[in-house]
Amino acid sequence: MLEQHPIMLDIEASGFGKGSYPIEIGVVLEDGSVHSWLVRPQADWTHWSAEAESMHGLERELLVSQGSPIREVAEALNRLLEGRIAYTDGWGFDSTWLALLFYHAERRQAFRLESLAAILSEQQLTHWHRVKDKLRSQQDSAYHRAGPDALLLQQAWIKTKAIG
Repeated sequence: MLEQHPIMLDIEASGFGKGSYPIEIGVVLEDGSVHSWLVRPQADWTHWSAEAESMHGLERELLVSQGSPIREVAEALNRLLEGRIAYTDGWGFDSTWLALLFYHAERRQAFRLESLAAILSEQQLTHWHRVKDKLRSQQDSAYHRAGPDALLLQQAWIKTKAIG
């Protein structure tokens, strides 16, 4: 039987702090399959950070024209993750943005989001940043994107587990 790896979730946002919102959500399942959605901002979601745009390489106009409606994103996440646990390395921000998405979509979140730290051993923590930075330097993209970043988290978890 193949070893199953933890589900990872990553969210890219319009910026940090008050008024920020999710612009892209990426999930990597136990088998390594990557799923991601650009999120169409709500009309009253106006906060936009030029720094975040530069980091993600995503313009607000692209999200408005090609992003999925929040209800579709929430329903897709629930179908994919219902009754399961997804892990993130930015729980404080990501849980807030996820709650915002589900609130405005008028949907109940059918899965749990937990901190990645909950499943990292002390040995993994010792090597985490070095391994993650090395994997990031090997990525093709210069941008932080949700799908590849979620995959990066899972790959770093696998590599650091193998070290210990």
